[in-house]
Amino acid sequence: MTKPRVLISDKMDPNAAKIFEERGCDVDVITGETPEQLIARIGDYDGLAIRSSTKVTKEILAAATNLKVIGRAGIGVDNVDIPAASAQGVVVMNTPFGNSITTAEHAIALMFALARQIPEANAQTQAGKWPKNDFMGVEVTGKTLGLIGAGNIGSIVASRALGLRMKVVAYDPFLTPERAVEMGVEKADLDTLLAKADFITLHTPLTDQTRGILSRENLAKTKKGVRIINCARGGLIDEAALKEAMDAGHVAGAALDVFQTEPAKESPLFGTPNFICTPHLGASTNEAQVNVALQVAEQMADYLVNGGVTNALNMPSLSAEEAPKLRPYMALAEQLGSLVGQLTTGSIPRVSIHAEGAAAELNIKPIVAAVLCGFLRVQSATVNMVNAPFLAKERGIEVREVKTEKEGDYHTLIRVSVKTDAGERSVAGTLFSNREPRLVELFGIKVEAELAGHMMYIVNEDAPGFIGRIGTLLGENAINIGTFNLGRRDAGGEAVLLLSLDSALPAPVLEKAKALPGVKRAMALAF
Repeated sequence: MTKPRVLISDKMDPNAAKIFEERGCDVDVITGETPEQLIARIGDYDGLAIRSSTKVTKEILAAATNLKVIGRAGIGVDNVDIPAASAQGVVVMNTPFGNSITTAEHAIALMFALARQIPEANAQTQAGKWPKNDFMGVEVTGKTLGLIGAGNIGSIVASRALGLRMKVVAYDPFLTPERAVEMGVEKADLDTLLAKADFITLHTPLTDQTRGILSRENLAKTKKGVRIINCARGGLIDEAALKEAMDAGHVAGAALDVFQTEPAKESPLFGTPNFICTPHLGASTNEAQVNVALQVAEQMADYLVNGGVTNALNMPSLSAEEAPKLRPYMALAEQLGSLVGQLTTGSIPRVSIHAEGAAAELNIKPIVAAVLCGFLRVQSATVNMVNAPFLAKERGIEVREVKTEKEGDYHTLIRVSVKTDAGERSVAGTLFSNREPRLVELFGIKVEAELAGHMMYIVNEDAPGFIGRIGTLLGENAINIGTFNLGRRDAGGEAVLLLSLDSALPAPVLEKAKALPGVKRAMALAF
């Protein structure tokens, strides 16, 4: 078996390469290349490990014909074209926890530096002055910290601030009331936070929703004398508006580790009194750089060698605890998706995935992705769990997810339904012994079958002699039947026959089958 090949294209801790090798990957460390050089080289690799220097563009992805995973040693993935990677079926991972403490500590450090004007006091003292009466700081104890973004880093900042006896008000659309209580913070809307906070710190990704969240309008809503810290992403703050607010004395100070344009060679804020800046140092500690390098190597190697998915940004992650339980369900889901994809024709505006019983207790996202993967593989041989949701959206397919914890006829069940011109059609399957996928219902007809290899699907009138005729036809053409699965709506009505075959069904034999008396539909299937 050929080992997966990985390219490390940015400088990172050398132990990352050792981890790749120990986990069964071949690794090359080639840094500092131009985009043209990377385009010429990338086609040889299954994995690409990067930090912030490498820009993974559409052009680079187009040349990456074997690429399966991109791993970013760090949190931000502004340098990766994720939609293009998703369309190409490439997993994009980051390491959101490796530098969380480091970034949170930097935010706290900048808050203290603002509160006591440490950088300017240091500069004047070292210049031979003794400006003891020029710097009157403020205590942080008892002050209110406004937290915009209460995720991993934001929650660490909150815990540190509470330890400093600060009050913390948090704005985050994804923060639940229960989680706010657990963190010990007050959940608030943005306007309330702006009005209450003595210090504001940002810990949110840069998205269309968060871009310019501290706009000129929102800065005007802040409490007079507020101090602002940003160690998250440039672009969250309108830098020109912040300059105006500081010059007007409304904002008492600001500390930025990130800028809208980086490297920040110039900024309207440079030289402003009570302005502190650092060159994107939030993740720059020895511990953090080692952590993210080791984590990205472990995650990528696990995916390339074992199929494990951790911290993926464009497909559902599978934790070590979830994976063993979910894998048989994902196999069943892909088979059901493939079956319904092969049996339905025309445009499909909607696909519904219904998890029932024990299946409803699981993470349904990987199951949904597996259904779409099987369903769309009929149209594209390159579809996988990464690009299947993207391709479904591109084709205008509405995807619905339903969970019903109450058991029906089976302890666990997955049903896949599609909306067609003929109405809603569905297939359903279960797991035998919690690990063996089985079809149990096909378009409303009870039929038990294992979906694997070459198969033949027949809809026929339920009449004596038909089974003998189809068996004779296949026998005369030296096609051996592996398993024989039959279901019907009622005696003498419509029947369904699923045969597993030891070899592919030749087109001429299929045409003869279609011509047999009583046959309404006959198809060759493959799984």
